[in-house]
Amino acid sequence: MKAMIIKEIGTTAVFQLEEKPKPTATLGHMVVEVKATSVNPIDTMLRSVELPWSENLPEILHGDVAGIVSEIGADVTEFSVGDEVYGMAGGLNGIDGALAEFMLVDVRLMAKKPKTLSMKQAAALPLVALTSYEALVQKMNVKEGDNVLIHGATGGVGHIAVQLAKVLGATVTATYSPANCALAQTLGADHLVDYTTAEVDDYVATYTDSVGFDKVFDTVAGDNIQKSFQAVRFNGHVATILPIADPLQVALKALSFHAVLVLIPLFHGVNHESHGRILKMIAELVDSGKITPIIDDSNYSIWEVARAHDHLESGKAVGKITLTIEW
Repeated sequence: MKAMIIKEIGTTAVFQLEEKPKPTATLGHMVVEVKATSVNPIDTMLRSVELPWSENLPEILHGDVAGIVSEIGADVTEFSVGDEVYGMAGGLNGIDGALAEFMLVDVRLMAKKPKTLSMKQAAALPLVALTSYEALVQKMNVKEGDNVLIHGATGGVGHIAVQLAKVLGATVTATYSPANCALAQTLGADHLVDYTTAEVDDYVATYTDSVGFDKVFDTVAGDNIQKSFQAVRFNGHVATILPIADPLQVALKALSFHAVLVLIPLFHGVNHESHGRILKMIAELVDSGKITPIIDDSNYSIWEVARAHDHLESGKAVGKITLTIEW
């Protein structure tokens, strides 16, 4: 099979096209004929810099995949050849990813793709949907009546988080960039805040009567985390996708602080079943019209992955960058 591989960490120039052996299904696994993948920031980081997960980096990157089951292991009963599936199932820890014509996947990490989405659309969902679910449901237990703030409404994770929080019954305030105002208005948030002009104390006063938000999901992270700590109420919850440098505010407000890292099942081999279960629920929400992925207007093939990474790193993408198998 053809695959885009890397043999060293570096710029997008490290990608090269090679012939690789087609994988064979093993116990608990199946082979997926890749139809699409998407670019996540972790993919560009794994390619370009040393990370805690770099030691056992596979040649074939990208975890998100959508495709068709072409072969199943002898013990696999939940999927059949010909099923259309999606998941986040490789691209690190020695497990080859989706930048190839075929991908060997652990069946526990996969689900049947939403029927109402194309392969291109479905490939945009796994990592961002899993991250949103882990933060909102598993970590912060967002429920009906909660007053929730989500930073980064139109980002890859943010746009799914806004929609999922509404499904869970929360009142949602979301911050956005003015360049993406029109898009932010389509996501269903109750209140939108232009992060470039709004003061935290002002929108906390307006939307929480100065009490603070019950739960804050910070998909921007970095320096923005201080805004999250400022906006949350005493004894509230904050979840974010990156480490924090100073935990002082966590202590001073007696917060429950949650780090979100959906790579743990892939890297440490735990809770694989949870990913498949969550993706099944997400597919049902998509097919019922409650969650819709936002796709960037770009049109790359897997063989143009270098251009796709460059596009993500340019900061000009709006929605998820997806790649399809077409030449």
